[in-house]
Amino acid sequence: MPKAKIAAKKPSRGSLPRMSLQEVMNALELAGSAQTRKTYARHGASEPMFGVSFAALKSLRKRIGIDQALAQALWETGNFDARNLAVKIADPAGISSQELDRWAATPAARMCGGYVGHLAAESPHGRGKADQWLAASDDFTRFAGWSLVAAMAMIDETMADSWFAERLKQIEGTIHTAPNSHRWMMNQAIISIGCRNDALRQAAVAAARRIGVVEVDYGDTDCKTPDAVHSIEKAWAHSTSKGFASPAAHERSRESMRTRC
Repeated sequence: MPKAKIAAKKPSRGSLPRMSLQEVMNALELAGSAQTRKTYARHGASEPMFGVSFAALKSLRKRIGIDQALAQALWETGNFDARNLAVKIADPAGISSQELDRWAATPAARMCGGYVGHLAAESPHGRGKADQWLAASDDFTRFAGWSLVAAMAMIDETMADSWFAERLKQIEGTIHTAPNSHRWMMNQAIISIGCRNDALRQAAVAAARRIGVVEVDYGDTDCKTPDAVHSIEKAWAHSTSKGFASPAAHERSRESMRTRC
């Protein structure tokens, strides 16, 4: 009787050797493309960059796991793709308050700056950073602050509704005169606040209707500013159809947006 074949075990992620900075940079360069560089440039990214797709970044993130030291080294390269990967492999529990401040203040395209806000929201520093960053003098830090507000609305259950209600008032009073990139993220914050619970849903929809159309210049791209009222109602319909109490509850059941997207 022939012997039964024994399937070879796949190595676990923990058994794989840690990737060095040079190995990761080589992998990023190999995964880059001229077309993706052009696309990122149209969205505000600047050199140096390889043009690595988010699908390729996700594969690398799965290979690396969480590695705060490597994340810091990647960020220091100044490479756009390396920084996008850095915010995905960073350790929310291990990143320092000072490091978050440095990353938030670094000039970056919308996508990378938005991830820094999400990273802060997952860290122990989120609540303090929100007030600090929104009051900052530089545009990049304030942008990260609004990203942090949007993320906290969805994932931080400890925050009081009154704090988000105050952010809605702040947005309503300043969004039309805010810097271009801020208007986009402030609109996202309205949507996220409106997804937190039913009371804030009503407050955010009312604020969005008073604000009206939010004009944002996206340059040479096909990007459009989502209608906040429509986006909030669509999110509620989708999440409640799946049995969740709110879109925020739905989001908390999923892998972090920072790592899944």
